[in-house]
Amino acid sequence: MERSMAEKLTAEFVGALALIFVGAGSIVAAATGASNLVGIALAHGLVIAVMVSSVGHVSGAHFNPAVTIAAFFTQKIKGSDTVAYILAQLAGGVAGALLLRAALGSRIADALNYGVPEVAQGGQLNISNGQAVLIEAVLTFFIVWVIFATAVDPEGAFNKVAGLAIGFTYTLGMLFGQPFTGAAMNPARHFGPALAGGLWDNWWVYWVGPVAGGIVAAVIYDTLIIKRPGSAAEHEVAHGNGAHGDETTRVAEDGPELEM
Repeated sequence: MERSMAEKLTAEFVGALALIFVGAGSIVAAATGASNLVGIALAHGLVIAVMVSSVGHVSGAHFNPAVTIAAFFTQKIKGSDTVAYILAQLAGGVAGALLLRAALGSRIADALNYGVPEVAQGGQLNISNGQAVLIEAVLTFFIVWVIFATAVDPEGAFNKVAGLAIGFTYTLGMLFGQPFTGAAMNPARHFGPALAGGLWDNWWVYWVGPVAGGIVAAVIYDTLIIKRPGSAAEHEVAHGNGAHGDETTRVAEDGPELEM
């Protein structure tokens, strides 16, 4: 069943809100000594797994401008919908950060920087902004690759459990990247806390890296795997309704319509 744009944007808003509230909240908790890197990684991975599984059938459960832009570049979502999705995701990120401040109090949130992802600069973990962009790009590449493999590809075997695979990918990304860049892997994950706290250092890293990595992953997977000669989606209908889980109709070469 085709969902209305209001339903899709609501799903994107709530999903992004949950990611920032839980994910940034786990960073704040870790800074107080109440958690650690594993807790941070699991918080991010579990909230993504739960929210993708919950509303993937409504909006495609992007929750991430990098995913939406990657879907646009591979004609999985229309341009006008792309803009609306991104605005809903960013708004959800801001709402999640503001709710976090309300829940913890501005004193705690301000002191711990709202869980804003930061580039490690100083000490043994010191890296350049260019290295940070590369880390964010590679980690987001993995996320978008898994999204396309598990939920966009009509021949993928794991569509119904795509949320679990995508959540695990966020978890492994956090386990590696969090000490170096905060492992945002999502512009909204940086934008919401940064706006709430007024912390904009190296903000462009969290747009350039994830968007570039997502586009590369989507284009490679879509071109070389989904649209390879003889695949079920060789004659895919352009501009479907979204990525991972949304109702997109594809036409097989010699078979019936396939729906994601």
